[in-house]
Amino acid sequence: MADMNFSQASGFEQADVIGNIGALWVFPIKSCAGIAVQEARLLDTGLEWDRAWMVVDAQGQFITQRSAPHMALIQPVIDTAQGVLHIRYPQLPALSVPLDLPLLPSYAQRMVKVWKSDVPAWDMGDEAAVWFTQAIGRPCRLVRYDPAHPRFSNTKWTGGIQAPNQFADGYPLLVTTSAAFAELNTRLAGQGCAGVDGLRFRANIVIDGLQAHEEDFVETFWVQAAHPVALRLGKPCSRCPIPNIDPATSIASPEVGNTIAQYRQDERLDGAITFGMNAVIAQGDGQILQVGQPVGGQLLFI
Repeated sequence: MADMNFSQASGFEQADVIGNIGALWVFPIKSCAGIAVQEARLLDTGLEWDRAWMVVDAQGQFITQRSAPHMALIQPVIDTAQGVLHIRYPQLPALSVPLDLPLLPSYAQRMVKVWKSDVPAWDMGDEAAVWFTQAIGRPCRLVRYDPAHPRFSNTKWTGGIQAPNQFADGYPLLVTTSAAFAELNTRLAGQGCAGVDGLRFRANIVIDGLQAHEEDFVETFWVQAAHPVALRLGKPCSRCPIPNIDPATSIASPEVGNTIAQYRQDERLDGAITFGMNAVIAQGDGQILQVGQPVGGQLLFI
């Protein structure tokens, strides 16, 4: 991580917009269900446990809701007291895997591919492989991120910060606003469509008190934690079909994607449809983020 001397006090003094953390979400297994938490430890790879596991096919290629929408019904539960991640899916017995990083020789490693990254990862064993094969309906295995083989975000969008991330698409955090979800639901209602839950967009941090999509114009968010936290926003998050999938039922319908396409074309990504901003940790590795903490944002322009 780059050594950027952000001061929390000066950050809030310079803030153009003020809000607070309205929700925190952790997604332990890439493309599976999320967990709403009241607090989470911030690591240089994002929120603790976020995208620490991933499902891959027989060739090591990552699998997501794009091809297996029912992954939305695979529900992880973090049990720190027992030191395990419980994983549940309808009509299957619960599976448990250790939270601790695997060690040889108990676990093997295999090469996996997530987008353009080819990295070694820990294979979580045959029991997990059988379970996920049954849940997803094709041969697959569960793997764990190995911090000895980090994936780094594209520094074009990080302000030069060397930002490792686990199995997230490309950046440690996704940030958006509750007002953005409210605006989308207003537009959906105007078209005779039902409103949706912001969980569809799989953001880690949802900020209350800002205008809809105001995060588009924020360069840095400071979080009022025990010690300074600075989140550097960079790349707008281009949207795939996953927001069309209802996380409660795994049923897909096109109205969400069609609606945001009417008003969320982003010139920064050559007209791609975007919703939310990717972020990296400029300062605050190890700090605890909590729902309700004040957040101050410095705008790129007003």
